[in-house]
Amino acid sequence: MASITDPEISAFLLEGTRTAKIAFTSADGRPLVAPVWFVGRGDTLVFNTGRNTAKGRSLARDPRITLVVDLEEPPYGFVQVQGEAEVSEDPDELLRTATEIARRYMGSERAEEFGRRNGVPGELVVRLHPTKVIAAMNLTA
Repeated sequence: MASITDPEISAFLLEGTRTAKIAFTSADGRPLVAPVWFVGRGDTLVFNTGRNTAKGRSLARDPRITLVVDLEEPPYGFVQVQGEAEVSEDPDELLRTATEIARRYMGSERAEEFGRRNGVPGELVVRLHPTKVIAAMNLTA
């Protein structure tokens, strides 16, 4: 079975500033998808979201989510990570995670700024613990 710790899969997930698309369920059962910035930490993927956003409310009801990262140009490819989310509101962890994520997407020079902006009360640290990983690389090769 594929794993996010597999070097090829990890490199794909963490290359550049690719965003993830998170699939979750609305309160009335509709499927929803939203983009998120994320980082990898060993065998988990980590992102932030607001407690009162659709994602945050969904995770409070049901921790099961799916995350997809794709390459939208040749040779095309994707990694889908299904799993369970663990959430935290610990202020120190929130600031640390928000800054780490900002460093990936905004660069070192703006990481602290975005970390302080996004690591505030009402935000959540979400750790996705994979239960299934599906990967397809180099689809046109």
